Amino acid sequence: MKEPVNLYFYFSRDAAAKQSPLLMPYAARVREFLEEVSARAGGKIHLQVIDPQPFSDDEDRAAEFGLQSLHPGGEALYFGLAGTNSTDGRSAIPTFTADREEFLEYDVAKLVQELGTPKKPVIGLLSSIGVQGQFNPQTGQMGEPWPIYTQLQQLFAVRTLTADLDHIDKDVDVLMLIHPKQLAPKTLYAIDQFVMRGGRMLLLVDPNAGADLSGQDPRNPLAAAMANHSSDLQPLLTTWGVDYDATKVIGDLGRGLEVRANTSTAPIRHIGILGLRHGDMDPKDVVTASLESINLATVGSLAAHPGAKTTFEPLLLSSSTAEPLPAQRFNALSDPAVLRDGFKSTGVRYTIAARITGPVDSAYPNGPPGDQKPAPGPPIAHLAKSTTPANIVVIADTDLLMDYLWVQTRELLGQRIAQAFANNGDLIANILDNLSGSSALISVRGRASFSRPFERIEALKRQADDRLRAKALELQTELQQTESKLTELQTKRNDQSSLMLSPEQEAELKRFTAEKARVRKELRETERGLDVDINRLGSRLKVINIAIAPLLVAVAGVVILSLRRRRRTVSPSAAAGPA
Repeated sequence: MKEPVNLYFYFSRDAAAKQSPLLMPYAARVREFLEEVSARAGGKIHLQVIDPQPFSDDEDRAAEFGLQSLHPGGEALYFGLAGTNSTDGRSAIPTFTADREEFLEYDVAKLVQELGTPKKPVIGLLSSIGVQGQFNPQTGQMGEPWPIYTQLQQLFAVRTLTADLDHIDKDVDVLMLIHPKQLAPKTLYAIDQFVMRGGRMLLLVDPNAGADLSGQDPRNPLAAAMANHSSDLQPLLTTWGVDYDATKVIGDLGRGLEVRANTSTAPIRHIGILGLRHGDMDPKDVVTASLESINLATVGSLAAHPGAKTTFEPLLLSSSTAEPLPAQRFNALSDPAVLRDGFKSTGVRYTIAARITGPVDSAYPNGPPGDQKPAPGPPIAHLAKSTTPANIVVIADTDLLMDYLWVQTRELLGQRIAQAFANNGDLIANILDNLSGSSALISVRGRASFSRPFERIEALKRQADDRLRAKALELQTELQQTESKLTELQTKRNDQSSLMLSPEQEAELKRFTAEKARVRKELRETERGLDVDINRLGSRLKVINIAIAPLLVAVAGVVILSLRRRRRTVSPSAAAGPA
């Protein structure tokens, strides 16, 4: 740390004891961890533990820091961390939540690192698609910057790089490479040496990029369909221990989203446009642990190269009902239903995004390519091996950056307002934020959860909930059937003007009333059975804790005491024998 940091741990102890007593052990863990961090910082971290009382200055300052109450409607309950540095920099964890408990160390270390190094990380952006806004040959106008680019500009210092570069500046913290196509050997060598020097990298490749405008000609609509819209980064990927086939797109029947060609047609499942959920993401990696949904289109797949020295960690996975399809089938596709012709799932979950870590060798072991000219400035020594373990994230899709897959943009009072409906932007921001941190910060992984739930009791509750849901569905089905029967009987009545119920209707109503009472009784019995099972399990735990455990301790004490007495009894006779 280059400068001291002040940390303010806000925890409303009295409010937590009243409203959320189960929060107390977690709060104690957070406080003890912060105290240990402060004690080990050599005077660079000053910690204050604050219990903000209602309507106090402490509560007002907690709100100024951006901390959020866990119970906005009632008495304020603050459980968060704020920090400041000597340059008026501020950062905060608005609240410590249970779903982020495994990443407590990472979140605190990240906050301290942000305050200790207040300069924005530099992201070197090299892209062949117009995330910054590009000329559209069909409209003849420049396009607006994509929302993902605007978001990155708010979080990082984004520096645009050209495709003909021959070196990457040392102050670039992370290289973000989007859809690399036909890069010159000198550019590939510059990327290779950037990684050898310890540079981190986010790489997005695609077997069929929807934003690739190459080949578009307003006079020839078929030109774009015939053009190659794939990207690759060979020979670097193989050297880093990654196998990737730029000619195959993963079709996924289980994760395919429904799309409409227009408003007048019915939705069709598109097995090339995927909607991944939380279960398809690595819960132990900090960049994906808190995400819920990621939408992608025409994705490729990644795999560990046999014999690679690096570690291959999947971040995003397809479902098991997937199959690699030729990328050409997605060119000029008008009917997504034809993709299912001849589709056969392989039963394999394909890796769509992965983290690559560990030592890597240069793809140019003998030095720069033959026609490589020295870069201007002082000569830079060639590196055949990485000086530090590499940290690279590869995503086999670029379409996830496109607006239609994750964000809606609308005009409001002359300003463009973007509202996200998927976590695509969060994923990219998390990756860059993680890669731009210090090596020590990146090495911090998720720890085990401190919470120890009653798993047997939770299982009993889930089983009973399933039974209750089934009974409720049964009741609803019987209700619909009875109403349908009543309508049918009503139409068969001879006297349509009569308001009296027919004997058949009376019998049907009585039968339904009796059946309804029976189902409700079964529902109550199911709930009562749940309480009985839980109480029986609780009684067993009480017997073990109150009776059996002390009894075992007492028995152990008696055994130890008897052994000691036996030793004292045997000792004089044993001593008298030799005499």
